[in-house]
Amino acid sequence: MEAILTKHRNMTYLQLGLILGLFFLLYYPVITKMVSDWGIDDNYSHGYLIPAIAGYMIWIIRKDLKKIEPTPGNLGLILLIPGLCQLLVARVGSEYFLQRTSMILVLFGLSLFLMGKKFTKKASFPMAYLFFMIPVPAIIWDKIAFPMKLFASYLAVKVIGLIGIPIFREGNILHLANTTLEVADACSGLRSLTSLLALSAALVFFTEHSRFKKWLLFLSAVPIAILTNIIRLTVTAGLASRYGEKVAQGFLHEFSGWLIFLLGLAMLMGVNALLSQKIKFAMRNPKSEIEK
Repeated sequence: MEAILTKHRNMTYLQLGLILGLFFLLYYPVITKMVSDWGIDDNYSHGYLIPAIAGYMIWIIRKDLKKIEPTPGNLGLILLIPGLCQLLVARVGSEYFLQRTSMILVLFGLSLFLMGKKFTKKASFPMAYLFFMIPVPAIIWDKIAFPMKLFASYLAVKVIGLIGIPIFREGNILHLANTTLEVADACSGLRSLTSLLALSAALVFFTEHSRFKKWLLFLSAVPIAILTNIIRLTVTAGLASRYGEKVAQGFLHEFSGWLIFLLGLAMLMGVNALLSQKIKFAMRNPKSEIEK
């Protein structure tokens, strides 16, 4: 009986391998164009890391996945067929975002069709994580970036005023005593927000917090991205006020982007450590938790 089950499982994995091979052949033009876009779009330069992280997630849970008996079901066709239709229509219309998102829809459909609900549920996080590698259409990106740019400018002016630097704002234009700065799209904070959300989602997967704490950790990327962007704008304005516009917009400005990203990452790790510390504290002081 065990030999029959093993043979059946091996056949299922062989079919899965073949179908995944066909999947990559079908999506090869979509994948190559997306990788090319990561290279030219600074907002999605983190895209290279996403498939690697998703693959590592699968590797981490591989033993659990192997224990799940494949239960192929037609339920997967509900996702598979619309996903393939979406690819066809999007390819005819040369719409890259829909072509790319259809890839994930088809992945879920294949998983359900070949491996069943239990397997798909277990592998759902790594598959859904791939959404972070897909660039958002420029028209939607700009719609979000513009109000964020104005909000960042508003907050930055308040902070810069508090530290004693005279400043006046017109929309996203900051007027200092000796120069004028524009809060460009790259300084809206949306880029760092996208990267930090991808990082916080990965942290959520690798940590063992409760569901509430996992959401808390994931969403903490939003205030952290806003805070670090305000710090960057304030430092830039401070440099421009003291050393002139060229210093603020040159190498130091570009370098500060990396520094601020690392600061955001450190803050994210700090939030994770705080959430973990609470668990340890509760374990050391069970009475205090009971009294609460």
